[in-house]
Amino acid sequence: MSGSPHTLIVFDCDGTLLDSQDLIVLAMNEAFDREGRPAPQRETTLSIVGLSLIEAMQVIVPDAEPAEHVRLATAYKTAFGDIISDTSRKEPLYEGAEDTVRRLSARDDVVLGIATGKSQRGVRRVLSQHDLADCFVTIQTADDAPSKPHPAMLHQAMAEAGAAPAHSIMIGDTTYDLEMANAARVHGIGVSWGYHPHDHLAPLSGSKIANDFDDLDAIIDNVITGR
Repeated sequence: MSGSPHTLIVFDCDGTLLDSQDLIVLAMNEAFDREGRPAPQRETTLSIVGLSLIEAMQVIVPDAEPAEHVRLATAYKTAFGDIISDTSRKEPLYEGAEDTVRRLSARDDVVLGIATGKSQRGVRRVLSQHDLADCFVTIQTADDAPSKPHPAMLHQAMAEAGAAPAHSIMIGDTTYDLEMANAARVHGIGVSWGYHPHDHLAPLSGSKIANDFDDLDAIIDNVITGR
């Protein structure tokens, strides 16, 4: 990747930058309760993090009618909004995430982006809470493109950032993130602290799996320099 004017590094949010699992599970349980369905297992809920809401509901309750998938997605969005309406409640960043984002955004050879199943409103709220909005030049969400692993979010991010696939990196904690990276022909890096297990991520990332943010910094440098 050497010789590029800059490298685009795109982060997933939930499970990669944000440790939001407790809020997600709480909102999912409330959504299913509102629709009169038993709540899914915690592991099931966390396994679909990264998908857009309707696609997530299709995975959790494949036997439901399309109209119920829509109702469940709407109920989840409402429940999550109710939970975070308490302004004292933040979606916490993983330890090391803020330092890494700020350090990367200060580099002359790097620009940052986000590709997430969150809404634009949701991701911008989180970035505002942590004063990170100015660190990202492109933000792609479920409002703007098909659900992961479709590559549209990355195609749009690259177009906005003026970056080629060979000079772009997608960082995420799920197979959806890495499948999206492969579909868009960008470099994929997995992180082990999120919602999908290491052995599911390794084949999709060429075994480029970070175990903490220091590890992630080193892997990013290796990809950028082509080592």
